[in-house]
Amino acid sequence: MIEIKKYYYLTPALLVVIIFSSNFLSTDLFQAGYTNFSVWFVLSLFSFACGWLINKTFGYNFGGKILFSVIVASAFVSVLLVSIFKEYFGLSDLLVENMILYILRNITLGSMSFFGMAVCEVMILQRESVQSKSKQEDIKKYVASAQREAQLAVDEAKVKADKMLTDVQQSLNEMINRKEQVERRLKEFIQTERELLKAYEKEDEE
Repeated sequence: MIEIKKYYYLTPALLVVIIFSSNFLSTDLFQAGYTNFSVWFVLSLFSFACGWLINKTFGYNFGGKILFSVIVASAFVSVLLVSIFKEYFGLSDLLVENMILYILRNITLGSMSFFGMAVCEVMILQRESVQSKSKQEDIKKYVASAQREAQLAVDEAKVKADKMLTDVQQSLNEMINRKEQVERRLKEFIQTERELLKAYEKEDEE
C-alpha cells in the first residue's frame, strides 16, 4: 500500500491552479496568435506532469478519484466565477453554450492529467511485468535445480537401498549356510550316537 504524505496534496492543488488559470485565456487559439496557443500547450504539459505525479504519489485508483474531484470542483468554481464576473470575461449573456465552453476547458486539461496518469501507470505495469518475468525465470531455475537435487537424492537412495538389500541377502545366505552346517553336524552327531549305542548293545549281548 502506498504511504500518502501530506505534501503529496500540493500536486492536486497545483493542478487546480492550472485548470483555474485556463479560464483567463482566450478560446480562439489560432486567431489570438501563437502566443496564446503556446500558453495552452504549456498548461497542458503541466497538467500531464501533475497527472504523472498524482499517479506516482497516490496510486492509480485513489489518484483517479482525486483527479476527478479536482476537475469537478474546478468546473464548478469556473462556472461560478464566470457567472459573477461575466463582464470581465466579455459575456453579455450567460448562455448555456458559454458555460459548457468553460467546463470543457477544464475537462480538457483534466483529460491531459488523466493521460499523464495512464502513461505513468502503463510504464509502471510494464516495469513490473519485466520484473515478474525475471522472477519467473529465477523460479524456473530454482525449480529445475530442486528437481535435479531431488533426482540425485532419489538415485542415491536407490543405490543405498540396493546395497542394503544386497547386504541383507548376503547375511541371509550366510545364516542359511550356517543353519545347514549346524543341521549337517547335528545329523552326523546323532548318527555317531546311534552307532555308539549299537556298539554298546552288542557288547552287552556278548
